[in-house]
Amino acid sequence: MSYPQIKPHGGTLINRLLVGDAHEEALQRAENLERIILSEINLADLEMIATGGLSPLTGYMRRADYESVVFNMRLANGLPWTIPVTLAISAEQAERIEVGQEVALVERNDAGERILAVLDVSEKFGYDREAEAKNVYRTDDGKHPGVARLYRQGEVLLGGPISVIELPSRSHNEFADLRYTPEQTRAIFAERGWRRIVGFQTRNPIHRAHEYIQKTALEIVDGLLLHPLVGETKSDDIPADVRVDSYRAILEAYYPASRVLLGVFPAAMRYAGPREAIFHAIARKNYGCTHFIVGRDHAGVGNYYGTYDAHLIFDNFTPDEIGIIPLFFEHTFYCKSCGAVVSLKTCPHDKSHHVVLSGTQVRERLSRGELLPEEFTRPEVSRILMRGVQERI
Repeated sequence: MSYPQIKPHGGTLINRLLVGDAHEEALQRAENLERIILSEINLADLEMIATGGLSPLTGYMRRADYESVVFNMRLANGLPWTIPVTLAISAEQAERIEVGQEVALVERNDAGERILAVLDVSEKFGYDREAEAKNVYRTDDGKHPGVARLYRQGEVLLGGPISVIELPSRSHNEFADLRYTPEQTRAIFAERGWRRIVGFQTRNPIHRAHEYIQKTALEIVDGLLLHPLVGETKSDDIPADVRVDSYRAILEAYYPASRVLLGVFPAAMRYAGPREAIFHAIARKNYGCTHFIVGRDHAGVGNYYGTYDAHLIFDNFTPDEIGIIPLFFEHTFYCKSCGAVVSLKTCPHDKSHHVVLSGTQVRERLSRGELLPEEFTRPEVSRILMRGVQERI
């Protein structure tokens, strides 16, 4: 029996991938166009736009949408949206581009240049990077990884729809068996008869606290989409291939296969904290999830965001506007006295009883060849992480 699925954000699942004659014609036109070399974040955004992960976006944002998102957390039409999705170029290159013309969007790697898409330039405009930093990231501190990336990018933004000829190379070469599009995840959910699906965002290996949260959420839904982010992250984050190996291992040993789908999320990390929590929720809605797990410091970095800011930001929107149900979880940990994974809501013991490791402590132990405590993470995961870290020393 089939069930109606959650509607994509804005009502329509976008697909900007060209096929047939349109594909060949665009490729021929693109050969003679001004070329824009895409950054890592541009490449991730292009893939997400092309396959509908960022529905209703059909391309890079124009001025009205950009400014409304930065200052009001909504697209110009009022639809909730919290992260600018833009294409920045240098002022020098902008001088060679006129509104109304097409430009080629290009991937550059060791093999040379590869045309990926054509952008119909609807607008060309300057913007205030400091204002974007203060509003989106809540700081203008250049030490914040998202702000630092923003300050490095070009001074001019190009807006307009994109027509995608090819997806970035990584979409074919990295985790190809797990790179489900929103259309594909929706089909899998329908095939499995899942009506309620919870999405879990992660850029870290799964530890026991994550496992507890996921399995708690699974008690009230039909299935879990474990959706690790595999786009650009900070240099000191655990590499994506190591993380994915650890996900495969823990799912095989400790999760019911009929209730979990592992798929990779092509997006890059912005580290925008609360705003990125909304962004991640909306994207998972496009993938077909009805529920989304929001951690206490979702997409956070350093001390830039308040403890519960990623939860509180949802109060700026009505449930119908967001459309996907957020599940708010406390920070959880193993308590030696309780003998279980608990949170501050459920554990009466002080922190001396808790097994908690920072990211730095985890990396230091692994680099020394030490397995992590079993109360912190499963031994299968610990061994994979240690091997991955050791290979990179």
